[in-house]
Amino acid sequence: MGKTTAQKIFDAHVVDKPADGVWVLSLDRVFCHEITTPIAINDLVAIGKDRVFDPTKIKAVIDHVTPAKDSKTAEQGKTMREWARRHGIKDFFDIGANGVCHALFPEKGFVRPGYTVIMGDSHTCTHGAFGAFAAGVGTTDLEVGILKGVCTMREPETIKVNLTGKLQPGVFAKDVILAVIGKLTVNGATDKVIEFAGPVVDAMQMDARMTLCNMAIEAGATCGICYPDMVTVDFLWPFIKEEFKSREEALAEYSKWRPDADAVYADTVEFDVSNLEPMVTINYKPDQVRTVREMEGTPVNQVYIGSCTNGRLEDLRIAAGILKGKHISPNLRAIVSPATPKIYRDALAEGLIAIFMDAGFCVTNPTCGACLGMSNGVLASGESCASTTNRNFNGRMGKGGMVHLMSPATAAATAIAGVITNSPLFKK
Repeated sequence: MGKTTAQKIFDAHVVDKPADGVWVLSLDRVFCHEITTPIAINDLVAIGKDRVFDPTKIKAVIDHVTPAKDSKTAEQGKTMREWARRHGIKDFFDIGANGVCHALFPEKGFVRPGYTVIMGDSHTCTHGAFGAFAAGVGTTDLEVGILKGVCTMREPETIKVNLTGKLQPGVFAKDVILAVIGKLTVNGATDKVIEFAGPVVDAMQMDARMTLCNMAIEAGATCGICYPDMVTVDFLWPFIKEEFKSREEALAEYSKWRPDADAVYADTVEFDVSNLEPMVTINYKPDQVRTVREMEGTPVNQVYIGSCTNGRLEDLRIAAGILKGKHISPNLRAIVSPATPKIYRDALAEGLIAIFMDAGFCVTNPTCGACLGMSNGVLASGESCASTTNRNFNGRMGKGGMVHLMSPATAAATAIAGVITNSPLFKK
């Protein structure tokens, strides 16, 4: 019987099987940020186990509230930087070098096909776009990962989502994943892995694949996975070119992580995107989706473009293309946050930042702050935000606020119109 990608990765990393269906896996990467990691650090210190299993495999960043907004967040940052210094963690990204973790770490080449990755962050599933098994974990699992380089997981079943057809102009990866979540529901993939497959995924670049995998958790999935191919190799080539004689050799090596033709799936979902329209969420769950056309004219108070879902250069290019020569509605405010310093610098060099500023956007440093309602774009009670983020729970971006999830194209068009509207790129 053939194996899925996740099963192959589990087989290659198994250390122990202490109970039926329970696997202890060795870890290739432990990612850390300043919201969840200080709790683990302080607990390890308290029990006399202030150690790390391998400082070269731990990557850390301050990204959720940056720079610190108050004494509490300053202490969180202090805990992180002192810990990194104590243990010689060289890949620690402090203020000025930092970016949104799930954009920064792939940009640095830290994830490879076949890797096992954990982080105390639910959107760690983003890194499955590289053909890796990447999962968000709780504090106890994070502590064990930091200390011992292992993590206990239940062997997951896999759902294969086969994306066929051709995307219409103005329809993007964000629209696809919102539609998929609407179909699966928020509980539809609980404790499972989602493999995103088919010609639509094959045609996507890594930015778009990361958008798909980023929101797998919103359907309950432990991880979202895309198959490694030449797109993956091209993205990673600057970091792996000393390991392989050619890109073709790298592809041959990474292809072993693709699922077998006779792999067994818990379910296979066929999804033809040919007639898919731009999508948007309504209410307070990511599976409560509508077409933008159905929500046309809904007023918003704020537009936010950024996050680990849609704060990459491709996203900024799409939004800036719509905003060029236009200005945001006087009835709202608009914020853009490039996800990493490199993305910010590249956007500046391409003239994208000037377009956003000329259109009336506030441009912030890379940060997760607005997405989880901590800084740089918090909503007041009764306000709503057209957002390219990943979660629309009640109060997510501020107590009493409403979040409408959408693509950067729809967000840019909404900023101009002052109400939810389709972008000019989409013509039905």
